[in-house]
Amino acid sequence: MKSLFLALILSVALSALAADGKSVSYKSGDETVSGTLYVPAGKGPFPALIVIHEWWGLNDWVKEQASKLADQGYVALAIDLYRGKVATTPDLAHEIMRGVPEDRASRDLRAAFDFLASQPNVKKDRIGSIGWCMGGGYSLDTALLEPTLAAAVINYGHLATDPAELKKISAPILGIFGGQDRGIAVEDVKKFGLAVDQLGKKIEIKIYPDAGHAFENPNNKQGYRADDAADAWKRTVDFLAANLKK
Repeated sequence: MKSLFLALILSVALSALAADGKSVSYKSGDETVSGTLYVPAGKGPFPALIVIHEWWGLNDWVKEQASKLADQGYVALAIDLYRGKVATTPDLAHEIMRGVPEDRASRDLRAAFDFLASQPNVKKDRIGSIGWCMGGGYSLDTALLEPTLAAAVINYGHLATDPAELKKISAPILGIFGGQDRGIAVEDVKKFGLAVDQLGKKIEIKIYPDAGHAFENPNNKQGYRADDAADAWKRTVDFLAANLKK
């Protein structure tokens, strides 16, 4: 009974810490797009993050990550590249992902940055990006698109190796990958890290040898690795604090 009571108290305390999200809309070219905004407690101004979903879409898990990041002191905008669609099967996720026009995604990423920069409680020079899976690749794309981005976290997302493209990066980068990821080869990760480093950019790469793709998401029943996910979260928190809170 005592342990049950303590668990209940802990659950209530954690709920009290979690930042609430609110729906927001903003312009992306001629379109109006929506996202979910999480704001830390306190006065601000705060650093901010563009939070980019996996190929499933803007689901509860991604919103939870944005809420956790707000609890760390960031205004977190969870964007919706799928215009309200959320996949529940891999086939549907693949179909929706392939249907996102590249130019529209780039426009949406820029629009998210501009929206955060327009907020009075956001530090304009302390905006970063973070994403997982498909969103990890788009986090890198944000660093390629936006020269004033202050930090980018890539969680097992697609990579770029063209030096002409990589020269555009100004933001420090943290790359988190699984050594058993069948979609992103370890050698490609190493080549990416080396190419960015040789250009004089700041980059940290962490490869978890026994982890596969999407190992940070507990909804990935077969591939979730709790210890690696906890370590990846700590690295993320430390990296963002070092680059966005200085």
